[in-house]
Amino acid sequence: MIPVRGVEGRCVAVLGLGRTGLAAAKALVAGEAQVIVWDDGQSAREAAHDAGYDLRDLGKAGAFEGVDLLVVSPGIPHLHPSPHPVIAAAWDAGVPVDNDIGVFFRSYATDEWDGFDVAPRVIAITGSNGKSTTSALLHHILVENGRPSQLAGNIGRGSLDIEPAHDGEVVVLELSSYQTELARNLTPDVAVWTNISPDHLDRHAGFGGYVAAKRRLFAEGGPDRAVIGVDEPEGAYLANQMAEGPLDDRVIRVSVTQKITRGWTVFARKGFLSEYRKGRQVGSIDLRDIKGLPGSHNHQNACAAYAAARVIGLGPKGIEAAMRSYPGLPHRSQVIGERDGVTFVNDSKATNVDAAAKALQAFKRIRWICGGLQKEGGLEGLVPHLGSVAKAYVIGREPEEFARQLPGVAAAICGDMATAVAAASAEAEPGDVVLLAPACASFDQYDSFAARGEDFTGLVQAVLAQG
Repeated sequence: MIPVRGVEGRCVAVLGLGRTGLAAAKALVAGEAQVIVWDDGQSAREAAHDAGYDLRDLGKAGAFEGVDLLVVSPGIPHLHPSPHPVIAAAWDAGVPVDNDIGVFFRSYATDEWDGFDVAPRVIAITGSNGKSTTSALLHHILVENGRPSQLAGNIGRGSLDIEPAHDGEVVVLELSSYQTELARNLTPDVAVWTNISPDHLDRHAGFGGYVAAKRRLFAEGGPDRAVIGVDEPEGAYLANQMAEGPLDDRVIRVSVTQKITRGWTVFARKGFLSEYRKGRQVGSIDLRDIKGLPGSHNHQNACAAYAAARVIGLGPKGIEAAMRSYPGLPHRSQVIGERDGVTFVNDSKATNVDAAAKALQAFKRIRWICGGLQKEGGLEGLVPHLGSVAKAYVIGREPEEFARQLPGVAAAICGDMATAVAAASAEAEPGDVVLLAPACASFDQYDSFAARGEDFTGLVQAVLAQG
């Protein structure tokens, strides 16, 4: 746990008592703040009370009297589609609003750093798709190469729940747009932008607001180095904004659609990763047979993680060896098993069209389990990538509507996961991949994408057990 700095004797309120909020409350207490907490859910309040925290209904008039700071959990809207009433009340009372990420960045460095041989560093990773895989992969690369590292943020532990800095340590933070949008302090040593596609549009009042929330990590964070995926216009724009000129090696451009040899670049074409500096190739990796990183979308993740690892001084050979031992993350292109030449892959984290499109590009012949709670924008972005789909098996609350948006694709209306897995596995032929890549949120049938993926995994394991 990292004690929060600068709050001694001050009254700090915490709104939202999930994993992040409770970790923040604990770190604030360790920083000798007077902590009061609140959550809209009764069960969360009762758990906090049992843990010894002081409850105060922050929605009541006068609740912010004497409060110096409000720390908000990332899932609570502070601006769009409308401000949470407690946050609006904090504004009216003149109380600063922050989140755990902002508090982390102002608390991580201490006077003890003066005694370190190698100063700790923070690498913050954001983007629409692949940021969890990129974060976990980079953490794995660091550990396998003997560099002390902790993984936190939107993956694993809360940012304030990790241990205080060690000599030479690298903290890898995965940051969502919810986290970057509100944090009052954003000062990573290295910032990584994987890619961008429309997501969380209601929370950010459209795509422009979503891009702006991600961009804060770079524009306001002022990282020493920026690793930026430039395959979308927004990433290319950001790279141009951050660089002083074409040879500015503080910006490392990453691509899986183009060969870029100007400046410092890392790109993957036809399964081969290449690193260029000053017009010369200085590193390369054959990614095609790395089982934990299938498909071009994972090659993009590999490029971003490779670039970040190179920034902090790791060599290409050590990075490649670590990539080959990377086991992958659950629910992200996760190979569950194989039977009679049929491979079963869990990509439940493909909760939007762009992520699902990338999953469809990773395999040649797919029995595709898809559907769920559709997001804004429809499925038009999937159409160019449907050629690899032998058949779709549609689940979710409105499977018929989903199937109607798949021109030229044979579709079975399954409704639930058990029916879809049974049908897909029964009809699959050697060489096929039974792929769960829903292109939708899970909340019509599951509590989370992880719960959806676990259901798929359990059903597949039962099929595999049949022999």
